[in-house]
Amino acid sequence: MKTHLGLLLSFLFLLSLQPIVAQENAADVIGDITIQPIVHGTLAITWKDQTIYVDPYGGAERFSEIAAPTLVLITDIHGDHYNEETLNALPVQDAHFVVPQAVHDLLPDNPARATSVIGNGEKTTVNGIGIETIPMYNLPETEESRHPKGRGNGYILTLGDQRIYISGDTEDIPEMRNLENIDVAFICMNMPYTMTVEQAASAVNDFKPHIVYPYHYRGRPEISDTEKFKALVEAENKDTEVRLRNWYTE
Repeated sequence: MKTHLGLLLSFLFLLSLQPIVAQENAADVIGDITIQPIVHGTLAITWKDQTIYVDPYGGAERFSEIAAPTLVLITDIHGDHYNEETLNALPVQDAHFVVPQAVHDLLPDNPARATSVIGNGEKTTVNGIGIETIPMYNLPETEESRHPKGRGNGYILTLGDQRIYISGDTEDIPEMRNLENIDVAFICMNMPYTMTVEQAASAVNDFKPHIVYPYHYRGRPEISDTEKFKALVEAENKDTEVRLRNWYTE
Protein backbone atom coordinates (compact mmCIF):
# COMPACT_ATOMS: atom_id res chain seq x y z
CA MET A 1 0.00 0.00 0.00
CA LYS A 2 2.82 2.37 0.92
CA THR A 3 4.50 1.59 -2.40
CA HIS A 4 1.35 2.45 -4.35
CA LEU A 5 0.90 5.64 -2.36
CA GLY A 6 4.52 6.62 -2.99
CA LEU A 7 4.14 6.04 -6.73
CA LEU A 8 0.97 8.12 -6.78
CA LEU A 9 2.63 10.97 -4.92
CA SER A 10 5.62 10.83 -7.26
CA PHE A 11 3.30 10.96 -10.27
CA LEU A 12 1.41 13.94 -8.87
CA PHE A 13 4.69 15.69 -8.15
CA LEU A 14 5.88 15.19 -11.73
CA LEU A 15 2.57 16.54 -13.02
CA SER A 16 3.04 19.62 -10.87
CA LEU A 17 6.28 20.36 -12.69
CA GLN A 18 4.62 20.49 -16.10
CA PRO A 19 3.59 23.90 -17.39
CA ILE A 20 -0.19 24.24 -17.43
CA VAL A 21 -1.15 26.80 -20.05
CA ALA A 22 -4.42 25.53 -21.48
CA GLN A 23 -6.37 27.59 -23.98
CA GLU A 24 -9.45 29.17 -22.42
CA ASN A 25 -11.60 28.26 -25.42
CA ALA A 26 -11.56 25.09 -27.44
CA ALA A 27 -10.65 25.70 -31.05
CA ASP A 28 -13.44 25.95 -33.60
CA VAL A 29 -13.17 23.89 -36.77
CA ILE A 30 -14.84 25.31 -39.87
CA GLY A 31 -14.23 23.03 -42.82
CA ASP A 32 -10.45 22.73 -43.14
CA ILE A 33 -9.85 25.85 -41.03
CA THR A 34 -9.20 25.86 -37.29
CA ILE A 35 -9.75 29.06 -35.32
CA GLN A 36 -8.30 29.53 -31.85
CA PRO A 37 -9.39 32.57 -29.80
CA ILE A 38 -6.45 33.84 -27.76
CA VAL A 39 -7.27 37.10 -25.96
CA HIS A 40 -8.91 40.45 -26.74
CA GLY A 41 -8.20 41.09 -30.46
CA THR A 42 -5.74 38.21 -30.83
CA LEU A 43 -6.42 34.90 -32.56
CA ALA A 44 -4.68 32.06 -34.36
CA ILE A 45 -5.89 30.41 -37.56
CA THR A 46 -4.56 27.19 -39.02
CA TRP A 47 -5.22 26.01 -42.57
CA LYS A 48 -3.43 23.11 -44.20
CA ASP A 49 0.23 23.57 -43.16
CA GLN A 50 -0.17 27.28 -42.43
CA THR A 51 -0.52 28.89 -39.01
CA ILE A 52 -1.56 32.54 -38.86
CA TYR A 53 -1.17 34.75 -35.80
CA VAL A 54 -3.33 37.88 -35.83
CA ASP A 55 -2.15 40.77 -33.63
CA PRO A 56 -0.13 38.57 -31.24
CA TYR A 57 -0.51 40.08 -27.77
CA GLY A 58 -0.80 39.01 -24.16
CA GLY A 59 2.43 37.05 -23.71
CA ALA A 60 3.96 34.10 -25.52
CA GLU A 61 2.60 31.60 -22.99
CA ARG A 62 -0.86 32.05 -24.51
CA PHE A 63 0.45 30.44 -27.71
CA SER A 64 2.19 27.50 -26.05
CA GLU A 65 -0.23 24.92 -27.48
CA ILE A 66 -0.21 26.39 -30.99
CA ALA A 67 2.27 25.73 -33.79
CA ALA A 68 4.82 28.41 -34.67
CA PRO A 69 3.40 30.91 -37.16
CA THR A 70 4.06 30.90 -40.86
CA LEU A 71 2.23 34.22 -41.22
CA VAL A 72 1.80 37.14 -38.81
CA LEU A 73 -0.79 39.85 -39.49
CA ILE A 74 -0.75 43.11 -37.56
CA THR A 75 -3.58 45.61 -37.93
CA ASP A 76 -2.37 48.75 -36.13
CA ILE A 77 0.26 50.41 -33.95
CA HIS A 78 -1.46 50.25 -30.55
CA GLY A 79 0.00 47.93 -27.92
CA ASP A 80 -2.88 45.45 -28.03
CA HIS A 81 -2.18 44.90 -31.75
CA TYR A 82 1.52 45.54 -32.26
CA ASN A 83 3.06 44.17 -29.08
CA GLU A 84 6.84 44.01 -29.27
CA GLU A 85 7.25 42.17 -25.97
CA THR A 86 5.02 39.31 -27.10
CA LEU A 87 6.56 39.18 -30.58
CA ASN A 88 10.08 39.02 -29.14
CA ALA A 89 9.12 35.96 -27.09
CA LEU A 90 7.38 34.06 -29.90
CA PRO A 91 9.04 31.77 -32.50
CA VAL A 92 8.37 34.14 -35.41
CA GLN A 93 11.74 33.84 -37.10
CA ASP A 94 10.31 31.85 -40.04
CA ALA A 95 7.04 33.79 -40.30
CA HIS A 96 6.12 36.18 -43.09
CA PHE A 97 4.82 39.48 -41.67
CA VAL A 98 2.03 41.47 -43.34
CA VAL A 99 1.69 44.95 -41.86
CA PRO A 100 0.65 48.52 -42.67
CA GLN A 101 3.39 51.12 -43.12
CA ALA A 102 2.84 52.61 -39.65
CA VAL A 103 3.57 49.23 -38.05
CA HIS A 104 6.55 48.60 -40.32
CA ASP A 105 8.03 51.89 -39.08
CA LEU A 106 7.99 50.45 -35.54
CA LEU A 107 9.39 47.00 -36.30
CA PRO A 108 13.04 46.58 -35.32
CA ASP A 109 15.37 46.28 -38.29
CA ASN A 110 15.72 42.65 -39.29
CA PRO A 111 16.95 42.01 -42.84
CA ALA A 112 16.12 38.32 -42.47
CA ARG A 113 12.44 38.95 -41.76
CA ALA A 114 10.11 38.44 -44.74
CA THR A 115 7.71 41.38 -44.66
CA SER A 116 4.98 42.67 -46.95
CA VAL A 117 3.95 46.28 -46.31
CA ILE A 118 0.51 46.93 -47.74
CA GLY A 119 -2.04 49.70 -47.36
CA ASN A 120 -5.79 49.98 -47.57
CA GLY A 121 -7.28 48.54 -50.73
CA GLU A 122 -4.22 46.49 -51.67
CA LYS A 123 -3.82 42.75 -52.19
CA THR A 124 -1.06 40.19 -51.87
CA THR A 125 -0.63 36.43 -51.64
CA VAL A 126 1.55 34.72 -49.04
CA ASN A 127 2.00 30.95 -48.86
CA GLY A 128 -1.12 30.40 -50.95
CA ILE A 129 -3.21 32.70 -48.74
CA GLY A 130 -4.94 35.59 -50.46
CA ILE A 131 -4.79 38.79 -48.40
CA GLU A 132 -6.86 41.89 -49.08
CA THR A 133 -6.93 45.01 -46.92
CA ILE A 134 -9.74 47.42 -46.21
CA PRO A 135 -9.64 50.53 -44.04
CA MET A 136 -10.30 50.57 -40.29
CA TYR A 137 -11.08 53.96 -38.78
CA ASN A 138 -13.29 56.04 -36.50
CA LEU A 139 -16.23 58.18 -37.50
CA PRO A 140 -16.41 61.06 -37.96
CA GLU A 141 -12.95 61.40 -39.47
CA THR A 142 -11.03 64.03 -37.51
CA GLU A 143 -7.40 64.87 -36.81
CA GLU A 144 -7.91 63.72 -33.20
CA SER A 145 -9.23 60.30 -34.22
CA ARG A 146 -7.81 57.35 -32.28
CA HIS A 147 -7.84 55.38 -35.52
CA PRO A 148 -7.41 57.62 -38.56
CA LYS A 149 -8.27 56.24 -41.98
CA GLY A 150 -5.25 54.83 -43.80
CA ARG A 151 -3.05 54.04 -40.80
CA GLY A 152 -4.28 50.53 -39.96
CA ASN A 153 -5.58 47.60 -41.96
CA GLY A 154 -8.62 45.41 -41.72
CA TYR A 155 -7.83 42.10 -43.42
CA ILE A 156 -9.75 39.69 -45.63
CA LEU A 157 -8.08 36.29 -45.93
CA THR A 158 -8.93 33.78 -48.63
CA LEU A 159 -8.19 30.25 -47.42
CA GLY A 160 -9.29 27.85 -50.12
CA ASP A 161 -12.95 28.66 -50.68
CA GLN A 162 -13.38 30.47 -47.34
CA ARG A 163 -13.16 34.24 -46.85
CA ILE A 164 -12.35 35.52 -43.36
CA TYR A 165 -12.72 39.18 -42.37
CA ILE A 166 -10.76 40.61 -39.43
CA SER A 167 -11.99 44.09 -38.57
CA GLY A 168 -9.16 45.48 -36.46
CA ASP A 169 -10.21 48.64 -34.59
CA THR A 170 -12.96 50.35 -36.53
CA GLU A 171 -16.43 51.79 -36.47
CA ASP A 172 -19.25 50.70 -38.76
CA ILE A 173 -17.62 52.19 -41.83
CA PRO A 174 -19.10 51.90 -45.35
CA GLU A 175 -16.23 49.67 -46.45
CA MET A 176 -17.30 47.08 -43.88
CA ARG A 177 -21.03 47.41 -44.48
CA ASN A 178 -20.45 46.84 -48.19
CA LEU A 179 -18.46 43.62 -47.82
CA GLU A 180 -19.69 40.61 -49.79
CA ASN A 181 -19.20 36.85 -49.59
CA ILE A 182 -17.67 36.74 -46.11
CA ASP A 183 -17.75 33.32 -44.48
CA VAL A 184 -16.30 34.23 -41.07
CA ALA A 185 -16.02 37.70 -39.52
CA PHE A 186 -14.32 38.97 -36.37
CA ILE A 187 -16.02 42.19 -35.30
CA CYS A 188 -14.69 44.56 -32.63
CA MET A 189 -16.89 46.44 -30.19
CA ASN A 190 -15.78 48.58 -27.31
CA MET A 191 -16.35 52.25 -26.66
CA PRO A 192 -14.99 54.87 -26.94
CA TYR A 193 -12.44 53.22 -29.24
CA THR A 194 -14.47 51.30 -31.82
CA MET A 195 -18.20 50.50 -32.03
CA THR A 196 -21.21 50.26 -29.82
CA VAL A 197 -23.08 46.97 -29.70
CA GLU A 198 -25.79 48.51 -31.87
CA GLN A 199 -23.31 49.72 -34.50
CA ALA A 200 -21.59 46.36 -34.66
CA ALA A 201 -24.85 44.44 -35.01
CA SER A 202 -26.17 46.85 -37.62
CA ALA A 203 -23.03 46.50 -39.73
CA VAL A 204 -23.12 42.70 -39.50
CA ASN A 205 -26.76 42.73 -40.57
CA ASP A 206 -25.73 44.67 -43.66
CA PHE A 207 -22.99 42.36 -44.94
CA LYS A 208 -24.30 39.10 -43.42
CA PRO A 209 -21.28 36.86 -42.88
CA HIS A 210 -22.08 33.18 -42.44
CA ILE A 211 -20.43 33.19 -38.98
CA VAL A 212 -19.50 36.15 -36.79
CA TYR A 213 -17.41 36.32 -33.64
CA PRO A 214 -17.56 39.50 -31.54
CA TYR A 215 -14.05 40.10 -30.22
CA HIS A 216 -11.96 42.98 -28.85
CA TYR A 217 -14.76 43.81 -26.40
CA ARG A 218 -12.76 44.05 -23.15
CA GLY A 219 -15.00 41.68 -21.23
CA ARG A 220 -17.01 44.56 -19.77
CA PRO A 221 -20.73 43.95 -20.35
CA GLU A 222 -21.66 47.52 -19.48
CA ILE A 223 -19.68 48.59 -22.56
CA SER A 224 -19.94 45.60 -24.86
CA ASP A 225 -22.76 43.18 -24.09
CA THR A 226 -22.11 40.24 -26.39
CA GLU A 227 -25.46 38.62 -25.57
CA LYS A 228 -27.20 41.81 -26.68
CA PHE A 229 -25.12 41.80 -29.85
CA LYS A 230 -26.23 38.23 -30.54
CA ALA A 231 -29.88 39.11 -29.96
CA LEU A 232 -29.74 42.17 -32.23
CA VAL A 233 -28.17 40.18 -35.06
CA GLU A 234 -30.53 37.24 -34.74
CA ALA A 235 -33.62 39.45 -34.55
CA GLU A 236 -33.06 40.74 -38.09
CA ASN A 237 -30.69 38.30 -39.75
CA LYS A 238 -31.28 34.58 -40.15
CA ASP A 239 -28.24 34.15 -42.40
CA THR A 240 -25.56 34.74 -39.75
CA GLU A 241 -24.57 32.45 -36.89
CA VAL A 242 -23.25 34.40 -33.89
CA ARG A 243 -20.55 32.56 -31.95
CA LEU A 244 -19.73 33.89 -28.49
CA ARG A 245 -16.39 32.96 -26.99
CA ASN A 246 -14.66 34.13 -23.83
CA TRP A 247 -11.68 36.16 -25.03
CA TYR A 248 -10.72 37.22 -21.48
CA THR A 249 -9.21 34.92 -18.86
CA GLU A 250 -8.47 37.45 -16.15
